[in-house]
Amino acid sequence: MLNESMIRDIKLAPQGRLKIEWVENHMPVLSLLKKQFISEKPFAGKRIAVCLHLEAKTAYLAKVLQSGGAEVAVTASNPLSTQDDVVAALVEEGIRAYAWYGASPEEYEAHLNKVLDFQPDLIIDDGGDLVALLHRTRQTEAGKVIGGCEETTTGVLRLKALEREKKLLFPMVAVNDALSKYLFDNRYGTGQSVWDGINRSTNLVVAGKNVVVVGYGWCGKGVALRAKGLGAKVIVCEIDPIRANEALMDGYQVMPLAEAAPLGDFFITVTGNRDVIRKEHFALMKDQAILANAGHFDVEISKTDLAQYAVGRRKVRQNVEEFRLPDGRRIYLLAEGRLVNLAAGDGHPAEIMDLSFALQAYSLLFILENREKLEAKLYRVPDSIDRKVARLRLEALGIKIDTLTLEQETYLKTWQLDN
Repeated sequence: MLNESMIRDIKLAPQGRLKIEWVENHMPVLSLLKKQFISEKPFAGKRIAVCLHLEAKTAYLAKVLQSGGAEVAVTASNPLSTQDDVVAALVEEGIRAYAWYGASPEEYEAHLNKVLDFQPDLIIDDGGDLVALLHRTRQTEAGKVIGGCEETTTGVLRLKALEREKKLLFPMVAVNDALSKYLFDNRYGTGQSVWDGINRSTNLVVAGKNVVVVGYGWCGKGVALRAKGLGAKVIVCEIDPIRANEALMDGYQVMPLAEAAPLGDFFITVTGNRDVIRKEHFALMKDQAILANAGHFDVEISKTDLAQYAVGRRKVRQNVEEFRLPDGRRIYLLAEGRLVNLAAGDGHPAEIMDLSFALQAYSLLFILENREKLEAKLYRVPDSIDRKVARLRLEALGIKIDTLTLEQETYLKTWQLDN
């Protein structure tokens, strides 16, 4: 597939294969699915386009889908998370790939368009860029799409907007909203991998410092929990009064960002919104404050405001850029304000993505098997799939759980309670 792909260097494939082999050994649910797919070939004759962070876990998902008989093409959902050696290994496995690390905005869009030239029947998106393109300029290809899945909060928000405006052209499954996804991927995956990226980039101690977590959804909960575990004093900034109360009862300080700005040593944005940290906040920050983003797009920290406010900037470490302010203070931005866990690290642990990607594979199967019944709407992952993935993980780990007796099931279903 090399002649049909756009990649950096096919010679990198051997080290990419090693990365894929490593995660394969730690993704038992996907491995069980692979055995099933090899036997049943449920995607035979179908083309699947995958727009995700192109690293080893995603590569294994692509191979599992391929084992089900699909032709697979991949592209990146973030140019700084692409690992060129992994992409090269996929091409050697017969999977089309259109991505390389550090792609310019023009190259990034060209890669998205190339994967749509593939004319997919099914898609997996992360952040909604592929779906947006299908609805803006590639509606011819959209007519061929049976349906797809969305991996992350930002993408689900965009799909909800499309559905609300009655413009969604095909059924999509909100994989992000499945219990087996956000309770684990968003909380434990983001929580660990964000600090992996920050620590790898800065090599600074976290214990005893003030960490400001902006946004207390499931990703924010994970980031705050791991910061607390590293010995930080955690401040949470929120707009939702329920989440603010939750953060308070979880033992964190809660305050507006304007009050937290002079206190923070580390700032991590996890909101899914834009311009969350702006010039008025930069003006209040202490010298050598460190900014990182864990939301999907690089818009949560206003890079425009920071660049305009600064009188000088330079790269001081890999994935660390220093902005010098007029009064001499320095603010450090990690990974260009992109997803710090992927742009400056390897992303979520393999065991976490095992759950998320198993949900993706099963959800594609659900769309294919029910395509005559599904409308152009946003669907939740069926509860049966959600729980099946959770059960498979427990089985893979050799863990057993209790089951209800017949009497207990009956008790829970009746309103007539007796002793």
